[in-house]
Amino acid sequence: LICFILVTPLDVIKTRLQAQSNPFPKGKCFVYSNGLMDHICVCENGDSKAWYKKPGHFKGTLDAFVKIIQIEGIKSLWSGLPPTLIMALPTTVIYFTCYDQLSEALKSRLGKDDEHIPVLAGSLSRFGSVTVVSPLELIRTRMQYRKLSYKQLYTCVSSKVAVDGWFSLWRGWTSTVLRDVPFSAMYWYNYERFKKMMCKEAGAHEPTFFIAFTSGAASGSIAAVITLPFDVVKTHRQTELWECETLKIPQRDCTSTWAVMRKIVAKNGITGLFAGIIPRLFKVAPACAIMISTYEYGKSFFSHLNEKMDQH
Repeated sequence: LICFILVTPLDVIKTRLQAQSNPFPKGKCFVYSNGLMDHICVCENGDSKAWYKKPGHFKGTLDAFVKIIQIEGIKSLWSGLPPTLIMALPTTVIYFTCYDQLSEALKSRLGKDDEHIPVLAGSLSRFGSVTVVSPLELIRTRMQYRKLSYKQLYTCVSSKVAVDGWFSLWRGWTSTVLRDVPFSAMYWYNYERFKKMMCKEAGAHEPTFFIAFTSGAASGSIAAVITLPFDVVKTHRQTELWECETLKIPQRDCTSTWAVMRKIVAKNGITGLFAGIIPRLFKVAPACAIMISTYEYGKSFFSHLNEKMDQH
């Protein structure tokens, strides 16, 4: 929750700056991401508090930050946060709980210092959380942008399942797994190594807030750069899917992850697969740092609290 509150204003300002130079037409969509959670935004006409519908005249990031607060109020910097939290909080809880439980189980089997543990635990926990949440994310997005009642939603989902089968609820799952599972494997492997190394240098038995923050930022940056091509493909597939549905355009047959990747390379070259590397780093690095440091601090706090209670 702390991570979302701190990172969301950065993405709101970035999106508003993009929108003033290239206004989003009705039916156009883009992916809003704060480093932890993707959120599809479909643009519509009419008055709204959503950040992508308001015109702006900003000279830069600082100018946008000041003017949004002065003209629209400070709450506008957190536009679009509630719908993102609906899915982000349960996803993060499942992910971290699974990682901790799997790590402990693997330590008892492979040994406490086995270097494969973070890779295995990180990969499996991410695979599980993505698989569980994927249909819920699809349903949530449909409900939000088509303003469906629960009865209409049930009819919509059941008719889709009847035509395309149950696997249609996991559309986009492959590209999400290809991005998030390697990201988690690399993130946790590097995080545990950096943490152990910094604790040894500082002579600390457990990571301080600074050690966890620094290790999280560094490992998140490395994983973000390496998995960026799959992030580009996932964004491309998501936006194409929702634009087809919103604008009633027949969907193309060639929509596999590898087909999209070949299409991007043919159009923009290999550098096209690394588009948006700077904004991704600016979002992912602080998001990972804040998330892991607050998690480690909370875990340490409640662990010590439990020890005190047991002593009494």
